[in-house]
Amino acid sequence: MKKINIIFILTIIMSLMISCSSSKTNSSNEGISIFINTGPEPNTIDPSINVTSDAVFYLIHTFEGLVEKDFNGKLSPAVAESWDISDDGLVYTFKLRTNAKWTDGKPVTASDFVYSWQRVVDPATGSQYGYQHEPVKNAKAITAGEMPKESLGIKAIDDYTLEVTLEAPTAYFLELLSFPTFYPLRKDIIDKYGDQWTLKADTYIGNGAFKLIERNRDESLVMIKNTNYWNIDNIVPDKITFVLMENETGSVAGVKGGTLHFARSFPRQDIKALQDEGLIVIKPRISSYYYCLNLTNDILKDVRVRRALSLAIDRNYIVQYVTMGGEKPAGALVPYGISDYEGDFRENGGEYIDLSEEGYAKNVEEAKGLMAEAGYPNGEGFPVMEFKADPGIHVKIFEAVQQMWKENLGIDVTLTQEEWAVFLQTRYDRNITMARGGWNGDFDDPVNFMTLCISYSPNNYSVYSNKAYDDMINQVMLSGDQKFRMETMHKAEEMLMKEEAIIPIYYYTEPLLVSPKLKDVYYDSLGFHRFHRCYLE
Repeated sequence: MKKINIIFILTIIMSLMISCSSSKTNSSNEGISIFINTGPEPNTIDPSINVTSDAVFYLIHTFEGLVEKDFNGKLSPAVAESWDISDDGLVYTFKLRTNAKWTDGKPVTASDFVYSWQRVVDPATGSQYGYQHEPVKNAKAITAGEMPKESLGIKAIDDYTLEVTLEAPTAYFLELLSFPTFYPLRKDIIDKYGDQWTLKADTYIGNGAFKLIERNRDESLVMIKNTNYWNIDNIVPDKITFVLMENETGSVAGVKGGTLHFARSFPRQDIKALQDEGLIVIKPRISSYYYCLNLTNDILKDVRVRRALSLAIDRNYIVQYVTMGGEKPAGALVPYGISDYEGDFRENGGEYIDLSEEGYAKNVEEAKGLMAEAGYPNGEGFPVMEFKADPGIHVKIFEAVQQMWKENLGIDVTLTQEEWAVFLQTRYDRNITMARGGWNGDFDDPVNFMTLCISYSPNNYSVYSNKAYDDMINQVMLSGDQKFRMETMHKAEEMLMKEEAIIPIYYYTEPLLVSPKLKDVYYDSLGFHRFHRCYLE
């Protein structure tokens, strides 16, 4: 992606800004225009294909699923105004509202969901989220190329009745439906424009609260209220401009100067000063940050090496002096905030690494011993390896880890930086030795994280493969017994961590740069923050 001059960007923003109402109630909210920066140019804004958290912001404002979260975080009717579930928990029948429309005025029908879901599981689409549909009957066989996409357990009974059949009762199925890969899509549009349908505003037809009116590559995505949206009376801003940039100092300048109202990126070393100015809010985030090690690499095949690399990292130092956003050191994969059969999954499961500050010295000694056992005493004979990451905070985290590995293990690891879109493809192609990873929760169930490491997952960047692990997670996905599911996932996570499939670093929080003038943001613990009711004070 080309680099954008920050002065040019801020000039564009200033020229786009229109006068804003001084309160939520005057002038019928006419003229409310907000400016948001969630990241650089997205790799895609196709709901079936997107895998990044920044692009989700654009999708949740331009599309809507069968159900959505309300502004209290509870699931509520969206395109589906009601639904029935069969006694055996296998068949869901959704009644669609007749006033749900696309931005071009055409009605949203059951066939739009059938088309979209079949498109996601079709191997030809190449969706990395196809596995999310596995609770639906035949989805797994379809993504494996063993059955045609038309055999998916979804059908339109009529224009406004949708029937979905599952493989087994799935406790979290309704939660899944608010995620973008379950959104409806227009077959006629995609048939006509193919992969280009997302590249122009007039071909990007959605059914959400906002309509895309400008698609300025590397600059902005401009949206206005969708006048055909069924719930438009409850939408406050008239216009949202998503500014596409990753310039941290530019974000601060924009928020301080009034040309931005919200940004996800800012210089972490300035977090305390920005907090003192009232410009930072820190929100909970169900998300884990970890490192991926390519387990097909001859050196990294050795679990002793992988464990040594993990133990040599001072996670407390990273969260206290590098990220500085209230993150928690991580000794496992599933983060805090995910429900167990009773209580919190992480609290119940505990950590698989001693994360105490006093325990770190013991961890380092164990790491040195493991490296010696593996044939690399004090790093002797250990090759220089390459670590890949995208720019920003990830580089600063790695530089700290790089120094820890050098001091504690005597090894050298070099850094290769790749721009966001390139880095995504690099990981997907498994063209890594080591790389930074991370996962933002999509719904409240540990399986959302556990499926990352099944052997056939496109998000399994470590290329971890263990049939016993796969079998446990597949049992979990086909069971409606919550107690059994949670007990099994605790066992599976223990296996995962003992085999060092990933190196956990920390559990996220989300520090955000927010103008004090911006009110009524819906902050979501999964990171799907919504601006549907925002206004400027």
